[in-house]
Amino acid sequence: MSNTNQKGKELFSSGLYCAESVLKVIADEENIDSPLIPGIATGFCSGMSRTCNMCGALTGGILALNMVFGRNSSEESVEENYKAVQSLINMFENQFDTTNCQELLGCDLGSAKGQEEFNENNLHLKCQEYTGKVAELAHEIINGAKKP
Repeated sequence: MSNTNQKGKELFSSGLYCAESVLKVIADEENIDSPLIPGIATGFCSGMSRTCNMCGALTGGILALNMVFGRNSSEESVEENYKAVQSLINMFENQFDTTNCQELLGCDLGSAKGQEEFNENNLHLKCQEYTGKVAELAHEIINGAKKP
C-alpha cells in the first residue's frame, strides 16, 4: 500500500469523509494550502450528498486533479485536465466495476434503511478503501504527468 493510500485512509478514519479526504491528501502532497480545502468537497461525499450517484472518493479525486491540472483562463486548453480525469474514472471503474456509490456499497445512503445497513455492515470500511485507492490513483496520475 502506498503512503498516499495510507494517508487517505487515515484522514477518512479521523472523521473527514471520502471526497474531503482525497482532496486534502493531494492538496497536502502538492503543497496547496487553501481555506477552501476540504470544505469545497463536502457536498460530493456519500455519493453526491446521499443521492446514490458517483462515489464521493472518486469525485474528491476529480477535484484534486482539477486543482493540479485545471485551467485558469479560457485561453488555456482543457485537454490535460480531461485526460487526467478520464484516466482516473477509467482506472476506478476497471478496478471496482462501477463508479456509483449505491452499487459500490449495496445500500442507499439517502434512506434510513440504507443508513442502518451502512452502519450494521461496517460499510465505512469499504469507503475507507475507496478513499485510499483514489488518493493513490490521483497521486500516480499527477506524478506521471510530471515526468519528462
